[in-house]
Amino acid sequence: MLRVALREIRAHLVRFVLSVLAVTLGIAFVTGTFSLRALLSDTFSSIIASTTQGDLYVRGPTADAADDGGGGTPERETPGVPVTPDPSSTAVPAPPDGQTDVPAPPDGGEEPTAPGGGTPMLGEQRVPVSLDLVPVINGVDGVDQAVPDLLGTVVLIGADGQAVINGQAPSLGSALRENDPSGTLLAGRAPRDASEIALETTALETSGLELGDTTQVVIGNGSLTEVTVVGEVSYGNPMVGTTLVLVDAETGEQAFAPNGLAPSIAVFAEEGADLAELREDIAAALADAGGAGDVEVVTGEQVREEANETINQLLGFLSTFLLVFALISLFVGAFIIANTFAMSVRQRQREFALLRAVGASPGQVMTTVLGQAAVVGLVGSAAGIAGGIGLIAVVRTWLASMDMELGGEVVISGPEALAAVALGTGISLVAAAVPARRAATTPPVEAMRDDVVVVERSLRLRAAVGAVLLLGGTGATIMSVQEGTERAGTWLGVGAGAVLLGALAVSPAIARAVVRVLAWPFVVLLRPMGMLARGNVTRNPRRTANTSGALMIGMALVGACAVLAASAQASTSSIVATESRADFTVQSATRSVPPDAAEQIAALDEVARADTVTLGRAALTGPDGEQGTYSVAGLPAGAFGETLEVEVVAGSLDGLADGEVAVNQTAAVDEGWQVGDVVQLANGQEARVTAVIASQILGVPVVMDEALFAETVPGAGTTITAVLVDGAAGVDQDELRAALDAAAEPFVVLTVQDADELRSSLAEQVDQAMVILYALLGLSVIIAILGIVNTLALAVIERTREIGLMRAVGLGRLQLAGTITIESVLTAVYGTVLGVVVGVGLASALPTVFAEQGLTQLAIPWDLLAVMVLLSGVVGVVAALWPGARAAGLPVLEAVTHE
Repeated sequence: MLRVALREIRAHLVRFVLSVLAVTLGIAFVTGTFSLRALLSDTFSSIIASTTQGDLYVRGPTADAADDGGGGTPERETPGVPVTPDPSSTAVPAPPDGQTDVPAPPDGGEEPTAPGGGTPMLGEQRVPVSLDLVPVINGVDGVDQAVPDLLGTVVLIGADGQAVINGQAPSLGSALRENDPSGTLLAGRAPRDASEIALETTALETSGLELGDTTQVVIGNGSLTEVTVVGEVSYGNPMVGTTLVLVDAETGEQAFAPNGLAPSIAVFAEEGADLAELREDIAAALADAGGAGDVEVVTGEQVREEANETINQLLGFLSTFLLVFALISLFVGAFIIANTFAMSVRQRQREFALLRAVGASPGQVMTTVLGQAAVVGLVGSAAGIAGGIGLIAVVRTWLASMDMELGGEVVISGPEALAAVALGTGISLVAAAVPARRAATTPPVEAMRDDVVVVERSLRLRAAVGAVLLLGGTGATIMSVQEGTERAGTWLGVGAGAVLLGALAVSPAIARAVVRVLAWPFVVLLRPMGMLARGNVTRNPRRTANTSGALMIGMALVGACAVLAASAQASTSSIVATESRADFTVQSATRSVPPDAAEQIAALDEVARADTVTLGRAALTGPDGEQGTYSVAGLPAGAFGETLEVEVVAGSLDGLADGEVAVNQTAAVDEGWQVGDVVQLANGQEARVTAVIASQILGVPVVMDEALFAETVPGAGTTITAVLVDGAAGVDQDELRAALDAAAEPFVVLTVQDADELRSSLAEQVDQAMVILYALLGLSVIIAILGIVNTLALAVIERTREIGLMRAVGLGRLQLAGTITIESVLTAVYGTVLGVVVGVGLASALPTVFAEQGLTQLAIPWDLLAVMVLLSGVVGVVAALWPGARAAGLPVLEAVTHE
């Protein structure tokens, strides 16, 4: 029977190539996901290995352990605003958790590691250690050098006079010492004072600068300074687009550790030293110096393992995200495979009946069909593995062209390859199971008939099951939008899955009615082609539903994303309209406004108010005695009602000027805080909760006046994220804009935006994020198009004799091709309309479910949805080109006599 299966594949090669292609695309996505994860993991692991070369590390305890003496509560996260692709892209951006002075990592990557021997900025937030410990460590026998971890933001002006900004990759500064063991000086020398810098190789190439060139930099929270490039440094691995500027040790300490604290200290041992003994000696020396209770000495291997573990955990989220879309594509591909085998079984009913008549058992017939499915799965999976590796190679080359070089090799491990093959083959077998069973149960008596009559089962049971799923899914969706529903997101997810499956189940029952409506213009305007096409599509509603089902799934997801994008844009616009009252907002491309710039803006005669929004992290003890580290925002108490307007849920903001604090509603609910509660600050002060506010702009748990903020949060750990500006009396907008532009120009990276420009930039950021989703979903749409091509091609084969008879009675070649095209258009439009209705209906619940996260407005882009429906018609035309040409080219006499 295996030979029979293989002979059938050779006889109908085109039919199976299309099925193989569906599996290939899905598996290529799966394999590409595995390869990308491995590539990113190798890249960041190699960066960690080259930039954390210390033999030992001296570091502080975790922030929470320091707060409560060990075993503290989990660190409080900063609530994000999901209406923008990056929390730091909101109107007043929030810093990455755990780092208040470091911009976000490049897309798809993680936070960078600290050059100069520093520990990577990953994992738990730790209490910094004093630089006073460096000479103590250097005095221990066996220590070659102790290097404090110094890292912070920097702005580098390139050869073109513009700030060097490499996409979303960060721009960082660190210290480089003479004979620094962690980096390799490729050319020139290390900087010796504040007037000199060295650049990592990527930064040197991106900036267009050369050794000896004079340029300008903003280091940390300093001002624009003229410097000379004196050296080129490499850390042995690609920096994934990071712009790395290296300064001398003294400048680094002043800029990145002004309070005398560093995240950790790397210790390099003398050659031949026993690390275990050296670790004990350093701990003893620190104990004698009074620092043993505050710091720990760990091996470099432990630090590197912790960093790699954190990276792999974070990359796991990326892998899961991509695998979801890969599985969606395979699910869509399963429709094509099932449709292919269903139509193949229909066409070969007589063949199967003859096999049964000559002695083949039902199991052997079923094995024949499943054997073909297995070949489809195996061949498609093998091609998909190669395609996935090739796809990632292309992505790698593209990133390299944008100076985002990835290390490692594009490979897929043996277990991952086996998993991909098993997945592709398994889906093919499952999709072919029902057609195989139908082939196996064909009665042998069918071989005695001149015409094989296929009796279709009733659609009533399927329609009833679909109706139940639709009703249940709709009920779960409605439950998710009810006020006070717990786990609303889970209810929405369950409801969405049930509705989608219900729509697939009920589709054959409604196909005839819906297609008749869609076909009306063609029937009226294109006779007789429209009527023939309508009849062909409605004659077999199961086939129509299965063919359009693949497209329905893709379009449901695309339609939902379209509503999500429009709602996100509307929500961001609403946030700006309702909360921002400033004439202009000044922000930085590095997400950190230099203090000098804020001071100069405030000093302008044209400015009445210049309220700085500063973010940081502080240890707080709640009214219940529970301790934790929280993101905190500081701004003048007088800003509320002037440059900023927030909703006061409870209490009053009047107490902010008197040293009281406000808490965001989300944090108040999570922590159980209420107006009147007292929180204890890290400096021993107590502050009363004066108000509970609802604000998306200030998306942090705690808000306080700038005076209290300065006393609570260390200056080195703060970032000015925005300056909210109101013009003085009598100053018009153009005059104020000109003054602000002039003040911002020397700082290069600052942008001045009015409310409309701010809304526009936020909407653009949403669009950029959604483009990624659309691109991923595009694969499922492409597979769905292949399904339409496949079904039409098989339909042409199935109706060969019918086509010959129509040609014999006078139907022209163009009319026949036109009929096939209209069938394709009707099928595509039907699937798109059904998918859009399902997707939009489900997405309409998102603003209610995720209102607290910032998705507050529902917006349905009717124009975009209409374009999607029109494009589906174009898709139908394109999909019909080859089947239509094939049908038109059939010789009439051969078609009439076809068995």
